[in-house]
Amino acid sequence: MQLAIDESRVAHCRELAGRITAPLLAQIERRSTDSVERTVLRLWGADGLWGDEVPVPNAAVTRLREAGLLGCGAARAVAALADRTGRPVQELCEGLAGGELAPPSRDALLEPHVAQTARRLSEQALARVAEARTRRLALIERHPPPADRPWLYVIVATGNIHHDIEQAVSAAESGADCIAVIRSTAQSLLDFVPHGATTEGFGGTYATRENFRLMRAALDAASETLGRYVRLVNYASGLCMPEIAALAAVERLDMLLNDSMYGIIFRDINPLRTFVDQHFSRRICAEARIIINTGEDNYLTTADAVEAAHTVLASQFINESFAHAAGLSEALMGLGHAFEIDPALPDGFLMELAQAQLIRQVFPKAPIKFMPPTKHMTGDVFLGYRLDAMFDLASVMTGQTIHLCGILTEALHTPLLQDRMLALEGARYIMTTAAGLGRELDAKPGGRLAARAAEVLAKAENLLADIARIGLLEALARGLFADIKRRPDGGKGGEGCFEREPEYLNPFEELLGR
Repeated sequence: MQLAIDESRVAHCRELAGRITAPLLAQIERRSTDSVERTVLRLWGADGLWGDEVPVPNAAVTRLREAGLLGCGAARAVAALADRTGRPVQELCEGLAGGELAPPSRDALLEPHVAQTARRLSEQALARVAEARTRRLALIERHPPPADRPWLYVIVATGNIHHDIEQAVSAAESGADCIAVIRSTAQSLLDFVPHGATTEGFGGTYATRENFRLMRAALDAASETLGRYVRLVNYASGLCMPEIAALAAVERLDMLLNDSMYGIIFRDINPLRTFVDQHFSRRICAEARIIINTGEDNYLTTADAVEAAHTVLASQFINESFAHAAGLSEALMGLGHAFEIDPALPDGFLMELAQAQLIRQVFPKAPIKFMPPTKHMTGDVFLGYRLDAMFDLASVMTGQTIHLCGILTEALHTPLLQDRMLALEGARYIMTTAAGLGRELDAKPGGRLAARAAEVLAKAENLLADIARIGLLEALARGLFADIKRRPDGGKGGEGCFEREPEYLNPFEELLGR
């Protein structure tokens, strides 16, 4: 099934998105954040805790800020210390954290060999990322995922990583292709990454390097047993977006939820802090070949899915533009949307098909992520299963790539193993019985499907034109996405975003994407 889409409108939307993101990319180039600087140190090997449960990278960056050196970059300061002492990065950061080491002088920062040392440490870090990337490719080649249907994606969220592992392996055995470990509620607002394996969390499990390692090992073992590579998903969003991306790159995660505006809109994080962090995190994802998932599906939980459908498409164009600027190929852009139209609306399924097919055709090379109905789910379990079945049908008919299975008890309590098994069983049935349906149907020229798709595309184009005229920061202030207003100078974490000094150094900016 193909819709007749006005390709000139699509091209104009991309041009407008480029005009929208260009001024922000110019601002990004002049700024850094505490999290970007901590990411550099983490990639170089800084890890662990210091003192009262403070991560070593946080403590080191705080010390450099207090010394007035952070504007030159943590890389320049720590590389200068490495030259002076010959000690490894972990010891240097611990020394800064505990006060044993004094920060270097400004003259020491500018020694010619400092940049060479920083580059060497960064090249060693990227070699570790490349090793993880190569390992993933080898496993996928040995145990390829299904090519004849969308990847079935489910969540685990017990709060205890060891219980999550049990649930994840069970889900893989029931047919899941992707396992997302939901983060503990509000972790995106923590300005640090928790450390070690965690066994307590509310609404999810903390994203930590050790939790990543444990879950990846368990899914590797399951992949070997099942003969099908199982992808691991987590969240690179919030105040530690690039740090999570760096840890995921080393520990070989496959997907990260990573949206350019989600943290601003839904978590009230400072806009410039978010845009700087998302750019560096996406550069890391590009290097590691991690698929990002964007969050446009969330718009339809706070705004009407019919009236606001065009905001999803407009945001996808903006996310695509930011992603291209960070070096991500289309094959790594898991642009998101959702099946959220009121089921009582006449021809609602027709409109869902039009939206899904439009997005599939506008982004033909992207692994589109399709989200299940949530807003109109009730306590009626029979209606709930029918809604999920219609969602499954829309997904397979329009060739979506990443399909998040609707689980009836999600958001009521942590889903039981059998709840997840039934969701996977239902999705597999629909995708088997309707596997070729979309290829056998034609969209009627001038019909309702085509008209709805044309309407959404035209409205998205008009919205992008308005945003290009007023600027994205002003658009966010006016609440043009998700009906939520965010001020350019407001939000959490703004104090952690700063202007770079002329001597600023981050070697990864040159090395990533070579």
